[in-house]
Amino acid sequence: MTESPAVECCDLRKSFGGVRAVNAVSFALARGQFMALLGPSGCGKTTVLRLIAGLERPDAGQVRINGEVMSDGAAIVPPNRRRVGMVFQSYALFPHMTVAQNVGYGLPGGDGRARRVAEMLALVGLRGLDERHPAELSGGQQQRVALARALAPQPDILLLDEPFSNLDVALRSQVREDVQRILKQAGVSAILVTHDQDEAMSMADCMGVMFDGAIVQTGAPRALYDDPATRRVAEFLGEANALPGEARGDVAATALGDLALRRPARGAVDVLIRAEQIALAGPGQGVPAAVTRVMYYGTHQHVWAALDDGATVIKARCAPDAPWRAGERVALRVSGPVAAFPAGESAPP
Repeated sequence: MTESPAVECCDLRKSFGGVRAVNAVSFALARGQFMALLGPSGCGKTTVLRLIAGLERPDAGQVRINGEVMSDGAAIVPPNRRRVGMVFQSYALFPHMTVAQNVGYGLPGGDGRARRVAEMLALVGLRGLDERHPAELSGGQQQRVALARALAPQPDILLLDEPFSNLDVALRSQVREDVQRILKQAGVSAILVTHDQDEAMSMADCMGVMFDGAIVQTGAPRALYDDPATRRVAEFLGEANALPGEARGDVAATALGDLALRRPARGAVDVLIRAEQIALAGPGQGVPAAVTRVMYYGTHQHVWAALDDGATVIKARCAPDAPWRAGERVALRVSGPVAAFPAGESAPP
C-alpha cells in the first residue's frame, strides 16, 4: 500500500476581498521531506501556510495531512486538531515564561511533560538554559526555543514562516544549518516559507516557486536552478546575463559565440547565462572584452566586462584570487549548457 503524503494541497484557492491571494495551488510533500515555498513578498506563500495550519479557510480546494482531509472549502478541521506545529517570524515566545515553560506550553502535565521538555532542549542544543527567560537569550537561541516548542507535541508537519528574517546576517547561516540538522534528526516533515533564494536552495529537499498566488514550478533545488521553466523563474533564482540569440537545435548563436542549450530550441531566443558560468582569461583566449567594474566580497568577486560591440555588458562571478581591474583587457568564455527562452518572454517585474 502506498504511503500517503505528509501534506497534500489540491487546487487551493483563497481571496481577500477582490484580491486572489492563492490561485489553484497543488503540491504533495512526502513524509520526512523538507520543502521550501519560495517567492517574492505578497505572492501568497504565507497564506498557503495558514491554509495548511487551519488559520484560514480556503474558498475552494482541499488540504490533506497524512491522507486525512483537513479542509475542503465546506468542512474544516480546527488548528488544534491538525497535529501541525508552527514557527513564526517573530518566534511568539511568552516573555514572562522561562525557556522550559515556553517549550512545555500546550503539553499535558505530569512527569512526561518535564521529560519531553528536557528531550527537546537537548535536541536544539539548549540544555542548561531551561530557567532563563526569552529576554536573556540571543536571537538564535530564541529561534531554537520556538523550534523546540513547535516540535514538543510531536506534530505530523512543521510549518516555518520566514523564521530567520529577524537574525543578523552573520548568525543566519549558522542557525539555518542548525535547524536543518535538527529537523532531519527529528524526522519531521516541514514546509519553509521564504523569499530568500539561498535559504530555500541550501535547506530544502524540494522547492515550489510562487508568483502571483500560483506555484509555477516545483522540484529539487538543483533541478530548478539548472533547468528553470521560465525566464522569470531563472532570474528569480540567481544572477543571470540575458543575451539575444538565434537557436538552431542544440546550440544558439550569441555575442559570446555558439552556446550549448539545455533544451533544443529554434528561432529567436533570449539566452540566460549564470554569472558563475562566465570565465575570465587573458586576451586571445575567448571573446574579447574590457573590465568595467569589480566588486570584491572575500569569498568571491563580481566582475563586469563590456564586449567590443559597445552595447553588451556581462557580469561574471569569479574566484577571489585574480586581481581584475577596471580597464583591463580580458577574454570571456562560457562553461556548460545554458537556458534559452522565446525572445520577448517577460522578465521579472
